[in-house]
Amino acid sequence: MTIQFYKYQGTGNDFVMIDNRNDVFDKSNLALIKKLCDRRFGIGADGLILIENIADLDFNMIYFNADGSKSFCGNGSRCAVAFAQFLGLIESQALFLSTDGVHEARITKNGEVSLKMHDVLAIEKGNNYYYINTGSPHYIIDVDDVDKINVFEEGRKIRYNERFKLEGTNVNFVSYQTDSLQIRTYERGVEDETLSCGTGVTASALSWADKYKLTEGEVFIQTQGGDLKVAFKRNEFGFNNIWLIGPAVQVFKGKLSPLERG
Repeated sequence: MTIQFYKYQGTGNDFVMIDNRNDVFDKSNLALIKKLCDRRFGIGADGLILIENIADLDFNMIYFNADGSKSFCGNGSRCAVAFAQFLGLIESQALFLSTDGVHEARITKNGEVSLKMHDVLAIEKGNNYYYINTGSPHYIIDVDDVDKINVFEEGRKIRYNERFKLEGTNVNFVSYQTDSLQIRTYERGVEDETLSCGTGVTASALSWADKYKLTEGEVFIQTQGGDLKVAFKRNEFGFNNIWLIGPAVQVFKGKLSPLERG
């Protein structure tokens, strides 16, 4: 039996998507997941996403990084919502389970997907950095020019330093402007730079809001793979009503043969 898969991307963050409501894919086979995400020997992706049934919600999203580890993924979640619409599970709104809990999402007529993120109550701020968890942890560094940063080398130094080497962290290099920001990201689980990272974009937008002492608004973010927006509000406890907004596009589909699944 062959298994149908689809490929989606959200500002260059790309994912293998499989409808697993009938348990056609063995999610315990981490070697296969890593193989499928490999850009030379597999399909190639930053992660693999399974859509499964769950009671009282539209769907359950199971996300694997390219190395087979699990985490929450913002752009992956937005792509999962677009995929769920394609499968006929939702129309323009969704309520679904992901790695860090239940999320709300909506899709506009032009295909833009807005994902509601969980509230952020704690921000660590130090000398030239922020550390913020938006479902995945992000270490954010203020730089003058993101284009001049060796993201792989500099990001890897922080991801594997004494503080983070056991659990890891994503590392974001951010250039702040008064009305927007530019960002490049080293992602744990991929262990390389990715063209975009939804949780990193969100964390960086909140650092921007803290830096400029804003209580609400919408931040425009330029990633290597395209533009995203983050809307937010701030109260005495932290940030709430946080939305990650941007495109999610199906780029191709194919089938996995039994040989490829070995």
